[in-house]
Amino acid sequence: MKASLLRLGVAMVAVFAIAATLTPGAVSAQGVAEEAYRSRDVVIDLDDDLTTDAQLMFPVVGSGPFPGVLLVHGSGPMDMDEYLPPEASLMGEPVRPFLQIAEYLSSRGFAVLRYHKRYVGDEGIVLDEAGWASVTFQDLKRDAETMLKVLAEQPEVDVESISIVGHSEGAILAPRIAIDNPEVKNVVLMAASAQGLSDLVHFQMVQGPIYHAEQTIDTNRDGLLSIEEVYATRELQAVFLNASLLIENSTGEWLWRQGLDTDGDGYLSIHHELRPWLESHLEMLVTSEAMPMHTWLHSVFALEDTLDIIDAVPASILIQQGEGDIQTPVSQAYLLEQKLTSANHPDHTLITYPGLGHTFYPAVAWNQPLGPIQEGVLHDLHGWLKDRDRDSRTVNSRMEEEIADLESNLNDQMADADYRIGDLEAQGAQLQSDVESSKTIAYISLSIAAVVALVAARSSLSRRRSRS
Repeated sequence: MKASLLRLGVAMVAVFAIAATLTPGAVSAQGVAEEAYRSRDVVIDLDDDLTTDAQLMFPVVGSGPFPGVLLVHGSGPMDMDEYLPPEASLMGEPVRPFLQIAEYLSSRGFAVLRYHKRYVGDEGIVLDEAGWASVTFQDLKRDAETMLKVLAEQPEVDVESISIVGHSEGAILAPRIAIDNPEVKNVVLMAASAQGLSDLVHFQMVQGPIYHAEQTIDTNRDGLLSIEEVYATRELQAVFLNASLLIENSTGEWLWRQGLDTDGDGYLSIHHELRPWLESHLEMLVTSEAMPMHTWLHSVFALEDTLDIIDAVPASILIQQGEGDIQTPVSQAYLLEQKLTSANHPDHTLITYPGLGHTFYPAVAWNQPLGPIQEGVLHDLHGWLKDRDRDSRTVNSRMEEEIADLESNLNDQMADADYRIGDLEAQGAQLQSDVESSKTIAYISLSIAAVVALVAARSSLSRRRSRS
């Protein structure tokens, strides 16, 4: 193990319990054959008297060491699978994106570690409400670094090949972990943000909803929303608003939610009534200590923008971004890629996916079901991690060799062409010589024929004179 890994600035990790048997995955989110990977459950000490569950998954065939991958989840109370309940996924069934990734990679040659967030149990159940309310971004970063050390300590893991895959909030954590832990070779940012969380939250809660109210709900484009227009698109309300704009009274009549139609004209002005209402909700989220994750939110607000620190990441970087994502718009990924390019970062790749949303599932505008990750995204992730020749110096060296080979082949072809031209010139000279010889022979033949004809004519004339 590298000495620098031993110097990680985290508390000493105690692995309290390791399952004695290796068990194949019982749930296959990707349809992967159960025998394609094995798993080992681990209980990990985070702080004094605080533990959390984790699981290492690795290939069935081979003893390793395998390249190691740590999965770092998005915001909220997430378990190791990044479990999304049916009502959140809008698909009628739960979604487990991190289980998908773990199955896909571990069945293809990687050792993958995923873990419950502190104070969180299976399926995202909060085990300690007070503890969860006190969680900060710095707590989550320390926990992820603890997991990084646990990953490196596993006998199945190649400590020379460690990667971090961060999704959403995890894409804020991952580059900062890589900066402080240069042993990390690869960083994958899925649905990453470039700007600060305050800007992102304002987009999610105010700017985005206003734009799509104008584009989606306001069908006659008069700047006013009617109850009929809102009712017709009510299924979208839960997607881009914290609460429905309408409420149903006891007689089944639909009315504006209290506090919206401030002038009482029966219509909702997008800019004079809806916008202030959205701004007030955002203000309440930011200022009220009673709001969930208030402490976490302000700890993230205090961070530098990821855009300002991304160029300091020494690891190779892959950015994967759905072009239909409304939580972290694709423009965020473009900003990160521009910064990496301008800073001459030696190895970074951006892949965007048309029509995919925040969990890389098909999305149309603000219709954003949080479904399973699409196969092509997993394929790209695996292919990028598997390629060991992405180092720019290696790539440059390989390109130089290819160019040298091309030049050598070109020189050989030019030499062959010169030989052929010379051969053709020689054949042409011989042909010219043959032509000249043919001409000479023809001239001689014609001369002989002329002499023979002249002799014959003279003989005939002499015979005629003799008769006369």
